[in-house]
Amino acid sequence: MKTVIIGIGNMGKGLAARLAGKTDLVIAGRNDTAARSLAESLGVESAPITEAIAAAGIVFLAVPYASALEIAALPSLAGKIVVDISNPLKPDFSGLLFGHETSAAEKIQKAAAGAKVVKAFNTIFAELFNAPRDATAKVPVFVAGNDEDAVERVSRLVVDSGFAVEKTGGLDAATLLEPLGMLNIRLGYGLGRGTAIAPAWVNIA
Repeated sequence: MKTVIIGIGNMGKGLAARLAGKTDLVIAGRNDTAARSLAESLGVESAPITEAIAAAGIVFLAVPYASALEIAALPSLAGKIVVDISNPLKPDFSGLLFGHETSAAEKIQKAAAGAKVVKAFNTIFAELFNAPRDATAKVPVFVAGNDEDAVERVSRLVVDSGFAVEKTGGLDAATLLEPLGMLNIRLGYGLGRGTAIAPAWVNIA
């Protein structure tokens, strides 16, 4: 099963670097030349977006929410596991476009009706991908989805990428995870905590 990462921004690059050699990885982006260059540097495949999706079992939408929603409408995603890592930010990054009543992940699932959407990685800054694996091994990636098999497959990739898994239930949990991602952004940028931070749950029992 090929794992496709669509998007070669900081998150896409970081995720690709962590997953290279851990899965049958394909990198795709709107700039085919840049995607090919990144893939070559990591020793993995690249392909145009439509070709990459056709060969994929799992597709990471490592792009901003608006672009993810656009890609989600492609009929070729039917039957695929689609991983949404976005936070639906306002243009000025001051907050979310919508809050607890719905989520980017749920809107992407509606657009990609035949796919199995899983929410993950939206509370992780790209800088964490550059840290040593042993520094991130206990950092949780919150995972939500309605299909148990899809959640399990994505969870294995989370571990392969050097993070811990925190399952949060069905896709409706994204209405909580996206505000959590916004809180992390506010702490990191607005309050000057930097981008080497990530939220975590602690059990003191």
